[in-house]
Formats: sequence, structure tokens, C-alpha cells
Amino acid sequence: MTEETPGFDEKPDVPSGATPDDAAPQAAASSTEEAAAPAGDASAAQMAGLTAQLDQVRTALGERTMDLQRLQAEYQNYRRRVERDRIAVKEIAIANLLTELLPVLDNIARARDHGELVGGFKSVAESLETVAAKMGLQQFGKEGEPFDPMIHEALMHSYAPDVTETTCVAILQPGYRIGERTIRPARVAVAEPQPGAQTGKADSQDSAEAADDKESGGPDEG
Repeated sequence: MTEETPGFDEKPDVPSGATPDDAAPQAAASSTEEAAAPAGDASAAQMAGLTAQLDQVRTALGERTMDLQRLQAEYQNYRRRVERDRIAVKEIAIANLLTELLPVLDNIARARDHGELVGGFKSVAESLETVAAKMGLQQFGKEGEPFDPMIHEALMHSYAPDVTETTCVAILQPGYRIGERTIRPARVAVAEPQPGAQTGKADSQDSAEAADDKESGGPDEG
């Protein structure tokens, strides 16, 4: 039976020509290389992960930016629509109020025509007309202007030899508008050209030309 020698320690194999002290640095270098390789792989993987996260953040930022721009455009459209509706409601309210005042203005005009607009009544009437004008009320309708069915309402009709088209010859009630909105057409009497007036005028012109030809000896012969 073989007996083990006490205190015997096995030593690592040492290459030929190398001392036992050279074995320790070589082993340390091998351990460093083995540790560096996993560390490099971990750094590359970490960089790839950060790049992917950056791409995700950029994509999310682009989507949020587009959402913000769309929301801002919708808000601007909403503001314009609200402002347009506010102006329209205001114009309608003013038009309704002034429409109710038109009979009063007509009475003031008739009193002025008859010389009854005097004293305190005159002052009140002029103040009312001034306020109506400040609110945008405009009067229209004049004698001699061409008849326009869009702004005139013909209550009387006649013929006249001195007009060449349908013409307003009398303003029975003036028209009123607010801006481009007509709240009452002008009520007028119209006159049209006399029937046959154009034919008679043409016949007179032909007769005059014939008389000139006769005086000049007629057309040249052969």
C-alpha cells in the first residue's frame, strides 16, 4: 500500500524553459482576455438597445407633433367659425330691430314732407335717424334710376315717351339696407318706353333718308 507524503502540493505544469514565476502572468492575461470579450458584446448590445429606444422616441415625438398641429388647426377653424357666427347673429339682431323701426322712419319722412317736423318732435326724430345710421342703416331709391327687381318693388306702372328702359319715375317708399343685406326694397312707380316709339323713330329716320336722296337726285344711274 502506497503512503502519501505529507505536505505534498501539486504544482501547475510549467512549459519547458519557463520558470514557475512566469506561469502567473500568463494565467492573468488569459483571464483578462476572457473577461474583455463578454464586456465588448454587452456594450454593443446596450448600444443597439439605446438606438432602438431613440428611434421609438423619435417616432412618438413625430406623432405627438402631428397631433398638436392638427389640434391647433382645428382650434383655429373653430375660432373663425365662432367669430363668423357671432357677426351673423349680431347682424340679424340689428336687422330685426331696424325692420321694426322702419314704419316710424316712414312717419318721420311724411311729417318732414308736410312741414310738421318741428320743435321737440324734430329733435327726437333726428336723434332716432342718427342712431339708425350709426347702426348701419342706409336708405336707397331715387327717381330716374333704372328699375332693378332685386332692390325695387314696382307698385305702379305706366308708359312714357321720354324713357328708353324701365325707369323708376317716383319713389313711394324708400328702400333700406344694412351693408349688403336689403331689409326692405324701395317701393316705386315705374315707366316703360311708349309702345311703338322705337318703330316710329325708325320710320322717321327712313323718311328723312329718303328725302335726302330725293333732294340729291336719287341714286347714281348706270
